[in-house]
Amino acid sequence: MTKYGWPQVVVFPVVALSLMAILAASTMGSVAPWVIITAEALLFVVLIWVLMFFRDPQRCCPADRDLLLAPADGKITDIEEVEDDGFIGGPALRIGIFLSLFDTHINRAPCNVRVEAITYKEGRHRNAMNPQSGRVNESNALGLVRTDSPQDKLIIRQISGAIARRIVCDTAEGRELTGGQKFGMLKFGSRTELYAPVRHELTCLVQIGDKVKAGLTPLIKYEMDSPSAGPGDE
Repeated sequence: MTKYGWPQVVVFPVVALSLMAILAASTMGSVAPWVIITAEALLFVVLIWVLMFFRDPQRCCPADRDLLLAPADGKITDIEEVEDDGFIGGPALRIGIFLSLFDTHINRAPCNVRVEAITYKEGRHRNAMNPQSGRVNESNALGLVRTDSPQDKLIIRQISGAIARRIVCDTAEGRELTGGQKFGMLKFGSRTELYAPVRHELTCLVQIGDKVKAGLTPLIKYEMDSPSAGPGDE
């Protein structure tokens, strides 16, 4: 179980089990047994689902420095070239991942990076499956710089959805993360986006509809033909 879910993991089972006990005691003999059994079963299923939602599976992340790994579990909903006038400062490839209520919701670093900026934005809570939700929904954007060559600027945007109302970001500006390292989560259905600068050395390895896993599935690969520095290198 992830440490980010301990409040819910501790409190919800107590509430659910208490409701199950109260329901059984207060309705015994006054309603049909099948009604009690059905209600108890539904409460038990919800309890198991909540516990499963906060699972934190151990993963052995690839050490290939030429890869940008998925920052979240889920389904690829959009791959688009956009103009980022902020942190990246130019054309960027955006890959959007929708996290369903049944996906693991831990967020992970796509590669070895240094956190340069963290920008939180208040917003709405529209359906996170829609790519346009990233523009209007509550979000938290991490501006990252690769610590390996090329030292490109990247962005990971954590976006809340119609049900998700809690963004957890467990890192800080100036901190370094290794590829696949956990840095937070999104609670109860949401969206995560990865932005990388457009350059001819980058190859997108996924397609819309693909299922990906955080810290395991490569989204982008650097195809470096020579050791010469490119845009964004220091």
